[in-house]
Amino acid sequence: MFTEPQQGASYDTLLTVAKATEDLGFDAFFRSDHYLSMGSADGLPGPTDAWITLAGLARETRRIRLGTLMTAGTFRLPGVLAIQVAQVDQMSGGRVELGLGAGWFEEEHKAYGIPFPKEKFGRLEEQLAVVTGLWATETGKTFSYDGTYYQLTDSPALPKPAQSKVPVLIGGHGATRTPKLAARYADEFNMPFGSLEDTRKQFDRVRAAAAEAGRGQDDLVYSNALVVCVGRDDAEVARRAAAIGREPEELKANGLAGSPAEVVEKLGRYAELGSSRVYLQVLDLHDLDHLEVISSQVMPQVG
Repeated sequence: MFTEPQQGASYDTLLTVAKATEDLGFDAFFRSDHYLSMGSADGLPGPTDAWITLAGLARETRRIRLGTLMTAGTFRLPGVLAIQVAQVDQMSGGRVELGLGAGWFEEEHKAYGIPFPKEKFGRLEEQLAVVTGLWATETGKTFSYDGTYYQLTDSPALPKPAQSKVPVLIGGHGATRTPKLAARYADEFNMPFGSLEDTRKQFDRVRAAAAEAGRGQDDLVYSNALVVCVGRDDAEVARRAAAIGREPEELKANGLAGSPAEVVEKLGRYAELGSSRVYLQVLDLHDLDHLEVISSQVMPQVG
């Protein structure tokens, strides 16, 4: 399950969805990292912080993985982020995954007084080096880093995550720098809201970059994030589409929508491209029956 709480969700709503995610047999609960709603949504009751949310969910769930698609690199200094993620990983018993991106939504930075630097991709590359470097430093030794944007001197590189290696996710549509960054730092490459053809092209670029970096093509997990709208019949699909301000045919073209059989068929087409995980973007967080339909009628056919 992949949620977009900036569109309007309290922590209690997210907790309800996360518990349903666990109870219904899904593998993970992920959320976006935004502070301002998009489109016509009013965003009420206001934003929730991604890592504070995941810390709470870490203590309220027992099985599901917890993560971000994607943590905005502009929101947090890399040393602080490394501490936050490591602590939440400890709190969850080792169930955290870190999706990290450059940050892109300038309006939310202006709304909350967050600097929005011009050069974001270079910062992202250094953030990945710092975060992974801190975690990889042997206990008792120190970590130093002298970059263009970040400098660390004799950091104790603590705390350590519960996992020996927190999975790092990198994603995006960029044709050159993104695949190279994924090949260097990522455990998983995620293609967000991409068509089958765009997914094929981007997966191929990442595979080529991984080979050039000396990694095997199967060293990375390949995944997609897609909006989901499933119904037992056409009327239910139409009702769920209307609830999120979309049209059924548009959702079928650009996401996973329709009957369980239609969604299973399209998932199979993404699987043929090498996608082994799909993050289902659920936009109506109060429709828990939607999750039940996916759990009972889609998941058994794709497991």
